[in-house]
Amino acid sequence: MPSVTESSEPSGAHLFFESFDGTPIGFRRIGTGPPVVLVHGSGGGSRSWHPVAERLADSFELWLPARRGYAPSGPGRSPKGFADEVGDLRALADRIGRPLHLAGMSYGATVALHAAAAGLPVLSLVLWEPPLYAAGAELLPVLARFEELTAHGDRRRADRLLAEKVARLPAAFVDLMDAGEPAADVPADKPSDAPGWCRDLESMAADTSDVERWSGVTAPVLLMRGADTWQPMPATLDRLAAALPEVTLTSFPGQTHFAPSVVPDAVAAEIDRFLARLSHAPSVDA
Repeated sequence: MPSVTESSEPSGAHLFFESFDGTPIGFRRIGTGPPVVLVHGSGGGSRSWHPVAERLADSFELWLPARRGYAPSGPGRSPKGFADEVGDLRALADRIGRPLHLAGMSYGATVALHAAAAGLPVLSLVLWEPPLYAAGAELLPVLARFEELTAHGDRRRADRLLAEKVARLPAAFVDLMDAGEPAADVPADKPSDAPGWCRDLESMAADTSDVERWSGVTAPVLLMRGADTWQPMPATLDRLAAALPEVTLTSFPGQTHFAPSVVPDAVAAEIDRFLARLSHAPSVDA
């Protein structure tokens, strides 16, 4: 396997490691300090963490894996389960070889909870709006329809399906998607996130929406949310906060699920304060 090298930008070339089942997992590593693994959500890949990561790289060593199913990582087996995601994180943790903090965005936050519950030794969890309500066999028809639409190249209707049935955006938001201009042609060299979405839907369909199971996660948790995020996310996060033994709940006024991209300075500052307090690293000014 290639040795780990530093890159000054999140957009630097990926390195790879072989996971527990032979799946190649691509990752980037930037910054210096206590190690923090940033787990991305569904769609967007590890790029979704970049606006926040570039603001944390002066204080922490950041590891940004591309989850299986998302380029340049391999697809892995199908159907995928959260145990596969945990196995990938365990292989990465073994490579890092030091105690680490684990941060997850959206679906990636659900992955982080599974990893902690499975015994991955983490110093803390940083969670941005895990969609724990999106689980169970009711998602199997959504998966089948998503595969059908993307196979026919109808990504616009596929995205609407995800918005309605997975993210559960309010009808007004979904209507705005239809009212907007059609998306520009995707560059030929840009990999599709459809395979990753399919594998993520497999994991969610095999999971449960039970929140009480996370009461066994004893690591300190920073649970972040947008104050204007739509239901059922707020109610779900309230239940999660009540179940976790040690949790700091932070809300960002005027923001929704997309705050890490919209206000990355504020999100990075909150993460920095939380992790610096735990790891005794110097905190940057908000």
